[in-house]
Amino acid sequence: MQDILADAAGPGPVVGALAPGGFRIEDRLYPAVLLTPDRAIAWEPPALAALGEGDLRPLLDGEHPYEFLLIGTGPSLVRPPRALVRGLDARGIGVEAMDSRAAARAWGVLRAEDRWIGAALFPHR
Repeated sequence: MQDILADAAGPGPVVGALAPGGFRIEDRLYPAVLLTPDRAIAWEPPALAALGEGDLRPLLDGEHPYEFLLIGTGPSLVRPPRALVRGLDARGIGVEAMDSRAAARAWGVLRAEDRWIGAALFPHR
């Protein structure tokens, strides 16, 4: 198990470690996860190339719009589908894509700053 960001103390769920099989959040392991400022949601993502707004519905249905969404694309950076980025941009939501380990670290740092963001973390295997 690799610590992600042991000193992150932001509100809401924080990824504490990247473990074999997923992301450790509090006392639960998530192979893939959607993160809101209030909760972690177990997620079965599609192939990244097929990712659409419907797959992110739990993140997009909230009343408070996000500054942007972090998309952790797995073990390496892969650009998310252009249609998804355009659709989110039309909602006023930016997209920041990076490998899932970096996204989990960024989540902790940004939430510690009390930034209002969402995240979709693909498996890191």
